[in-house]
Amino acid sequence: MLNFTVGPVMSDSEVLRLGSEQVPYFRTPEFSDVMLQNERLFLQFIDAPENSRAVFITGSGTASLEATVANTLSPKDKALVVVGGSFGERFSKLCDIHGVPHDDIVLPFGTTLTQEILSQYDQKGYTALLVNVHETSTGVLYDASMLADFCKRNNALYIMDAISAFLADPLNMGELGVDVFITGSQKALACPPGVSLIALSPRAIDRVNSNDPGCMYLDLRSALKNGERGQTPFTPAVGTLLQINKRLNLIADNGGPSAEIDRVASLAHDFRSRIADMPFEQVSPAPSNAVTVLKPLHVSARDVFTTLKDRYSIWVCPNGGDLADVIFRVGHIGCLSIEDNTVLIVALKDMLSKGLL
Repeated sequence: MLNFTVGPVMSDSEVLRLGSEQVPYFRTPEFSDVMLQNERLFLQFIDAPENSRAVFITGSGTASLEATVANTLSPKDKALVVVGGSFGERFSKLCDIHGVPHDDIVLPFGTTLTQEILSQYDQKGYTALLVNVHETSTGVLYDASMLADFCKRNNALYIMDAISAFLADPLNMGELGVDVFITGSQKALACPPGVSLIALSPRAIDRVNSNDPGCMYLDLRSALKNGERGQTPFTPAVGTLLQINKRLNLIADNGGPSAEIDRVASLAHDFRSRIADMPFEQVSPAPSNAVTVLKPLHVSARDVFTTLKDRYSIWVCPNGGDLADVIFRVGHIGCLSIEDNTVLIVALKDMLSKGLL
């Protein structure tokens, strides 16, 4: 199967090879060295500010979203949450669960956040802003610099879910003043799912050290303390962390994160230009490089997904709920190529010739 979803994605052959090996014991100096290098490379890739730290959570991205809310926020905060789709809504629900007072900026489907909308929330006492900078369900990439300016004006903690934007779109943690930067193993890192990464600025670390998260497994104080020696509080996903190490080093050896972002951007541009005359509406007004969201003009999106899967051995990404028949998504992250784009384009043109589009 050729995989154009937005996670899990296609992996490099060297990453796959590691996945076929026996998983080693991890309470060793050798594994500690791997983890310390993982932290160093991750922080380097996002240009994290000096004295930032990173932790690796064995759990999907949602585990790290919850760890962030539980460890950096409290009932004393007043949070502002950008809700433009199902993933933004997740932050809002986590604030409810953990008793964090919050207001939501609810955006209509497929629209972006403007300065005009955001300015209505200025100087209202917000202590934190939470955003999934690329709303993967709609393909919209928010203006991270505009959000950074808001946080600076309001002295608000800047919490960014960059799970599908890391290594797909340019995001500089230091320049933007991001305090918490979250991503996952199964997106542009192109490793198996099950590990999520949290980078913490010094200000966020201070928050962690002064908060009681009310849980054991997602206690970031413990994760930070163990991370000083390249270890984790509990048994981690050892094999996946070794694959992450391989992938980070491959990126470093092949031009670094900017080259990877350029590669993803070129795949997105190539695909979008080649479907311009096909019966689709490209939904997002401000698309991320990571994904193209398409609305078929004549057929069900669910049928397009099923036909590509069953007849052409190609996975694209379906949407759920009310949008299942309306839109589907084509990912550009992971180990894909222009030649892979061609395979998908040929399949779509064949469907069109047979009246399936």
